[in-house]
Amino acid sequence: MTDDQLPPDLRAENAIRVGQAPRNRADAVRKLIWILPWLIFLGAPVQDLNSGAHSTAATVAGWLALAAFTGTYLTLVFRNMGRPFSGPAVGVLVAFLGALAVVLCLTLGGEWIGLFVYVSVTCGATLPPPAAYWAVGLNTLAMVLAGLRVGSDDWSLVLVVLLLGFAMMGVKQLVRTTVELRKARATVAQLAANEERLRLARDLHDLLGHSLSLITLKSELAGRMLPAHPDKAAQQVADIEQVSRQALVDVRAAVSGYRRARLSAELAGAQVALNAADVTAEVPAEPDLTGVPEETETALAWALREAVTNVVRHSGATRCTIELLHRQTLDGPFLELSVEDNGSGGSGKAPGNGLTGLTERLEKAGGTLEAGRTKHGFRLVARAPVDASAPVGSGA
Repeated sequence: MTDDQLPPDLRAENAIRVGQAPRNRADAVRKLIWILPWLIFLGAPVQDLNSGAHSTAATVAGWLALAAFTGTYLTLVFRNMGRPFSGPAVGVLVAFLGALAVVLCLTLGGEWIGLFVYVSVTCGATLPPPAAYWAVGLNTLAMVLAGLRVGSDDWSLVLVVLLLGFAMMGVKQLVRTTVELRKARATVAQLAANEERLRLARDLHDLLGHSLSLITLKSELAGRMLPAHPDKAAQQVADIEQVSRQALVDVRAAVSGYRRARLSAELAGAQVALNAADVTAEVPAEPDLTGVPEETETALAWALREAVTNVVRHSGATRCTIELLHRQTLDGPFLELSVEDNGSGGSGKAPGNGLTGLTERLEKAGGTLEAGRTKHGFRLVARAPVDASAPVGSGA
């Protein structure tokens, strides 16, 4: 994947990182805005306090208790997104919320029964699974008993309290899985990089170890022979030149192998690039490259990279389909790469330098390139022979 296929920094900065602490004030505000709409169940208690049905002392105490309840709830849920409290602290705060909900409901009336919704959400989001199961159930039971005591007739909230608690447990598990997958992906990438470094070190040692040892030995021989046997010393120098040239050829061959574009890597990069550009992508997962020569794979990998770059940068497409198929033609078996999108295909009327270079690269591999607008977008089709000795063919 090329650098211009990577998602913009701005896209990464504006994303809400699931299960991670806010990076800055803007990130904290975005996460807080995500929480605030769920405070809708506080409408009934606020309306009750503003109705004038309670004494002044009871109203003031109700406002203070509601503020303490809301602040504790928001603190618990917000901190749980990144840097949660310790287990004992969470247990104490959840117990405080539950006790406050019971007291307010029993003293100020059935309008306050909605507080149990927030207690259930807090239990599911912050407590470990075994404790959360019991806490959600006990909170629901407390709500039912408090509702019976104050004569509440809004029993639809019982199902809401129960389901929201278990739903938050599922969300918590999903967030935990997402974080673990993110860490695992980073670990796999690091292991792959380490393995590639080891492979490079091993190959360079195998390539250059013998050659450099031979050069050192012959240099010492030439130095000893130079005064008395200049002709033999010259032969040793000629041998040194030949060995060094062969070592250079071997190193270049090894480096070209590391730099060779691979279809599997390009397909994975295409998926990431298209998703980052908000393009719905259909990409084959594991290409069947059995019997495909390296030259063919490299040519099609470059074609895929160029096609995806054009889709991301120039087409304005919202959908892109990539197909990799084996075709049997009159000229022999071909591997066909098709990249089709629903965009404009760019503003230029003539093929760009990228398509021209791809055509030349595919022709060297014995393949062809077709690119042009379709009824609903733009399509690029690159074909290269599976048999390295196959002639050029159009295939389809």
